[in-house]
Amino acid sequence: MNRTLVRLLDDRSAELRDRYGIKFRVTGIASRRLGWIADPTGIDPEKCGTGTPAREISPGSVSVWLKSAQADVLFEATSLNVEDGQPAVDHIRAALNHGAHAITANKGPIVHAYRELRDLAAAKGKRFFFESTVMDGVPIFSLFDQLPTIHLQGFHGILNSTTNVILSQMEQGLSFDEALKKAQELGVAETDATHDIDGWDAAVKTAALITVLMDTPIRLDQIAREGIRELTPQAVRNAKRDGWPFKLVCRASRTENGIEASVKPEKILSTQPMAKIANTSSYVYFETDIFPGLAITEENPGLYATAYGLLADFVRAVKD
Repeated sequence: MNRTLVRLLDDRSAELRDRYGIKFRVTGIASRRLGWIADPTGIDPEKCGTGTPAREISPGSVSVWLKSAQADVLFEATSLNVEDGQPAVDHIRAALNHGAHAITANKGPIVHAYRELRDLAAAKGKRFFFESTVMDGVPIFSLFDQLPTIHLQGFHGILNSTTNVILSQMEQGLSFDEALKKAQELGVAETDATHDIDGWDAAVKTAALITVLMDTPIRLDQIAREGIRELTPQAVRNAKRDGWPFKLVCRASRTENGIEASVKPEKILSTQPMAKIANTSSYVYFETDIFPGLAITEENPGLYATAYGLLADFVRAVKD
């Protein structure tokens, strides 16, 4: 995704400059493969790894790296850690303390440290954005920024592409393992797809929506979670044949006792919009006090979708 973001920024550089007045240069790159590279005069990402970097910082020194790069914005895209959101939480905290805007595609910090990071950003006069954490670059969080005083009562949807692809392929006759392999070949599933199959990714996304949009912090152990591992190909095909296909559904609702939330396989009547969501598409349906139903569908997003969310947050962060 990071390489895709770099290509997208390069592709949109003229439009960013001419339409939004935004000029930029890459001054720091950190990855397992390249280590910590910083040069405030600018780095060509395409040439990294092909020669000697301008400056190489000692591994593990995020604050030193940010200072050496003289960073104004940090794009944070480490892998999800469902346990505590690290090291992404520390990266974002370091960026804000350094005086940089922080933009992440990692869901962990939203679940484990949203209020802390939100308040730190406000105290530092910086932006902390995370549009790419749910449904790629679809503007879910920023949409609600444009709906002042709306009260979200609940939502349901399909938020994990990997399980959706697996279920779609099983409906067509593949075994679970064959469907998983197909999802991996498509680049949707990781080599270790445990987080997707067992519902962790969907649960974290559900928690992120609850925490931010319903303004109620929730722990992952408060979300009833069941993945698709126990669904047999026969059960999936029979459900499809009978007009009630299986989907891994995320749900949350506000009750007198607080927020009730779940992630689990459900049979959905085939005439319902959610039943028509297949392959890498996603869907979410919001219930608010003003709009009884507000639905967003993302149809089979391409490679650039998540990177676009980061770019959109970048524009929102720096254009003012």
